[in-house]
This record gives sequence, C-alpha cells and structure tokens, in this order.
Amino acid sequence: MSKTNRDAPADRLRGGIAEQAAAGPMCQLLRLAVGPETLVVPIEAVREILEVGRMTPLPQTPDFVRGVMNLRGAVVPVIDLGARFGFGPTAIGRRSAIIVVEAKGDEDFDRLIAGMLVDAVFEVLDFDTQRIEAVPSLGVGVAAEFLAGMVNLAGAYAALLNLDQVLSPVALSALIAEAQTG
Repeated sequence: MSKTNRDAPADRLRGGIAEQAAAGPMCQLLRLAVGPETLVVPIEAVREILEVGRMTPLPQTPDFVRGVMNLRGAVVPVIDLGARFGFGPTAIGRRSAIIVVEAKGDEDFDRLIAGMLVDAVFEVLDFDTQRIEAVPSLGVGVAAEFLAGMVNLAGAYAALLNLDQVLSPVALSALIAEAQTG
C-alpha cells in the first residue's frame, strides 16, 4: 500500500475540519411548524418539549394566551404562536407540543420562562450562523419584528424566531391590558 493511500483519510479529515472552521460558528436550531410556516428557534433557548397537557385558561386575556400550566410547581404561561402570529388559534392535534423556552425578561425579572404552543416539532439541526440571511420584506407570513433572520434548509426556507420579541414582557403586558379594557 502506498503512503498516499494511507494518508488520504487523514487528509480528508483535516480538510473537513479546516472547512468547518472556515464556515463559522455552528449553532443548533429546533425546527417546528406553526400554521403554514416552518420556523426555527435556537436550541439553547429551549428548556424542554412537552406533550400538550392541562392548561388553566385565564379570563380577560387575548386569544394567543392559552392559559397557564404547572411545570414542577412553577406557573408557566402558554402562548399560542399560531394566534400570536395571526393564523388563528392552534387546533391541538397528536403532533402538537408545548416548547418551554427562556427569553429575555424586563426590569423586574431577568428572564421569562414561557410555553409556546406549536403545531409540530420536527428535529434539531446544526447550522452555520454565517449563513443566516436577512428577512425579506415580502413573502413571510410572520411579522418581520418577530424574526431574527431566514435559514435555508435544503432548498426550503425557515424563519428564525426572535424569542425576545415574540415573548417581550412589555409587549405582552400591553396586549393583555388592552384585552382587559377593550
């Protein structure tokens, strides 16, 4: 066996490592469905993924607040992303899930823990952060203010959610106050 053939796998490995280092920092994204949209969220924001269970409805709240749930003794609000994005209330089916996430809080609380009701959860993907593209001004069903970018997943695009905007305590409080007075 020649020396060239023995070194070929190692050379390919070194080349692959160099190619990955040149590509940029990798992140992991959770792919999910909300209404007609395919969305992704950074996996580091996800605390857990749960089957849809019992939720206690809250009176005088907007449609997108499905209620609260008990998560090991903590009260966690559940936000229906379909309703939040204007797709109408999510019909709970066998693939529906609640994704418990952590987002930036406000001046009273450093962080916000909330459940997001989604139509389906698919997979965790590795993605090069340098390949995140800008949000186009047309053609996306979710308001641009809720998006951090677009991700090309094998020829189809998914919108990268900006959880700090989607779950902004200031914006949610204002919408809840409006529902209580309106």
